Amino acid sequence: MSATENAPAEALPHSAVLAEAIVDTLVHRIGKDERAAKPHDWLSATILTVRDQVIDRWMASTRSAHRQGAKRVYYLSLEFLIGRLLRDTLTNLGINGEVSQALATLGVDLAAIEEIEPDAALGNGGLGRLAACFMESLATLDLPAYGYGIRYVNGMFRQRIRDGWQQEYPEDWLAFGNPWEFERRESRYHVRFGGEVVAGPDGRAIWEQAERVIAMAVDTPMVGYRGKRVNTLRLWEARAVDPLRLDAFNRGDHVGALAQQTRAETLTRVLYPADETPAGQELRLRQEYFFSSASLQDIVRRHVQYFGDIRTLPEKAAVQLNDTHPAVAVAELMRLLLDERGLEFNEAWSITKRTFSYTNHTLLPEALESWPLPLFERLLPRHMQLVYMINAQLMREARAAQLEDAAIAAVSLIDERGERRVRMANLAFAGSHSINGVAALHTELMKKTVFADLHRLYPDRINNKTNGITPRRWLIEANPGLTALIRETIGDGFLDHAEALAALADHAGDAGFQERFAAVKRANKVALSDYIREHMGLPLDPDALFDVQVKRIHEYKRQLLNIIETVALYDQIRSHPERDWVPRVKLFAGKAAPSYHNAKLIIKLANDVARRINADPAVAGLLKIVFVPNYNVSLAEKIMPAADLSEQISTAGMEASGTGNMKLALNGALTIGTLDGANVEIRDRVGEENILIFGLTAEEVARTKAEGYAPRAWIERSPELSQALTAIASGVFSPDDRQRYAALIGGIYDYDPFMVAADFDAYVAAQREVDTLWREPARWREKAIRNTANVGWFSSDRTIADYAREIWKLTE
Repeated sequence: MSATENAPAEALPHSAVLAEAIVDTLVHRIGKDERAAKPHDWLSATILTVRDQVIDRWMASTRSAHRQGAKRVYYLSLEFLIGRLLRDTLTNLGINGEVSQALATLGVDLAAIEEIEPDAALGNGGLGRLAACFMESLATLDLPAYGYGIRYVNGMFRQRIRDGWQQEYPEDWLAFGNPWEFERRESRYHVRFGGEVVAGPDGRAIWEQAERVIAMAVDTPMVGYRGKRVNTLRLWEARAVDPLRLDAFNRGDHVGALAQQTRAETLTRVLYPADETPAGQELRLRQEYFFSSASLQDIVRRHVQYFGDIRTLPEKAAVQLNDTHPAVAVAELMRLLLDERGLEFNEAWSITKRTFSYTNHTLLPEALESWPLPLFERLLPRHMQLVYMINAQLMREARAAQLEDAAIAAVSLIDERGERRVRMANLAFAGSHSINGVAALHTELMKKTVFADLHRLYPDRINNKTNGITPRRWLIEANPGLTALIRETIGDGFLDHAEALAALADHAGDAGFQERFAAVKRANKVALSDYIREHMGLPLDPDALFDVQVKRIHEYKRQLLNIIETVALYDQIRSHPERDWVPRVKLFAGKAAPSYHNAKLIIKLANDVARRINADPAVAGLLKIVFVPNYNVSLAEKIMPAADLSEQISTAGMEASGTGNMKLALNGALTIGTLDGANVEIRDRVGEENILIFGLTAEEVARTKAEGYAPRAWIERSPELSQALTAIASGVFSPDDRQRYAALIGGIYDYDPFMVAADFDAYVAAQREVDTLWREPARWREKAIRNTANVGWFSSDRTIADYAREIWKLTE
């Protein structure tokens, strides 16, 4: 039975009517007789039938917002990792049971066809999944909103592992169309690039562009829980103004005749094109401006259409910049207000600042985007002028505030050190009335590090909005067994208010409930084991401890620390077979950026270590390593409910928040982690006794580096670490290339910026504490239950309510 089968579904048809509607759709819209229909036909027919149930609510939501003159949220994000939508929509409409029964009468298994729906390749990791959770929560909380992004044709690559190496292939999620989306041909805007700026007769600037591209809107309905509101995810498709040069075609230049269309389509082909080349950098900046310009033109057009006066834009539109990718929107809105609406600079700047707010997602200086000034000026000459105008205003305010020269240089929109660059994070900060971090620690570090001088200049702008996840996707849908158990135990209140999960804590010590909780976890582990055996040919023991690290592969997230500890554990098990070792499955998943050499080398190392350990009879039944390829939302939905231990081991002070930590804790995994990102707040919510914290704090990391961190000395003091590093560097796990990991391990000896050596022994001690706990099932289960019970606060509903009240001013 669906967890939401009893949810209100007024005006929705029962299963018999749905079955008839699905067959009608199959015949008249898919063009298939039910006897000849294949699984993908049934999937399309089901989606289109369910979509029909969404459209009326979608239109009613839009009409209601217009009628009430409601203020809207506009969420600009380069990523929306929405995953599969069928199950999400059925859950939120409360018709899982009806659709399942309808399909069953037709001889079709709903679960089977759900598995063949493609994952939308519109994101890479936490930032994109956060945007998707936010869109769902905005609709759930009945807040009018649009999400704006790019309709990537291939998006994030599909990852395959060949001989242990990551291989990137195009993700063809749109190969057979997308039945959820609607083209909006009337919502087309010209986006301009290049050329020069000249003075018009009235002295105003005129941008004479060298190139124009058409942005066309493609809309997807985003359904809130209980179906009370349906909002819009509007993604932009790029088209050429002249898709075919007929004169060139007739001259025989058949390829050249399509050059403009090819150039336009390149804008929306791939998410995060490699930017180590000048061409890659140019494409990335073109993408960011393309979607920002189209979105701002759409927002301004809608506002003027419904409210008339552009000066009231901040009262009716709240535009949230999700990281620095859409930061150029600040300059674009200024262009629209100055050049197309005729406002003066000071008024336009006031409107802009009151309209925009900016979410920062990183403390890593290299991740705060900046663009070479010549590239920016060549592509966006008018925006370069505007950046200088904004910067002049900023510099005057900095002087008036009596900031010293070094601080003024730090707040400037132009980085003058070496190659001159435009700082997009500073532009977003200067052009927004609110700048928020995504966890309490992250926000405080923002004030002290990357935005220290801007915070001194504008001390009232930075605030915290700790991230959250939608419990519909990450509990109700991903873990129906646990959801059903919770409903039986504490009732249905948590389905609408995740913090009601707190009532589960009263049952944490109950032996009977612990047994049922453990049975659900084991069933999820069996399901994941079956999936891995089917797709990878690797058998797993569901009674082993499932130790999980699933996230983007990056050195600061320290998958390398985990792998090195695994090698050390392997050595210990072989050296001391007489000890009572806890059977473990070490599970890794995640993608490395195509140009990130060390991250791809870490993936290879994980697979090399897995190949050696999994084939060694000395540790059979005690240690197994698996790297699951092509990590995406659907795979996460299988892994999260099966995890026993959640690895959140980033170098303290480097992870902004994390959301995988929340998903895993919600599904009853214990966290082993540093005091980084949202781990701090998870500890505060679940209790220090129910989380395993280790390693240096952010302050200790900074102090250790300032005092002259010498990793070699730390390594020499740790025999386990020294032995593991020597084994890896000497080629024990890479007999085909004994030098493969020499430089990677040498980096730990010589500079170790991510403090692997400094935290290793503490990490090992925490892992042995994990072993001790696992040997006491009652204690482990009680802690796991308390994690599920106490992380309801990390719902994206709570996060969005905070944004709506404190930043967007939508609610009291």
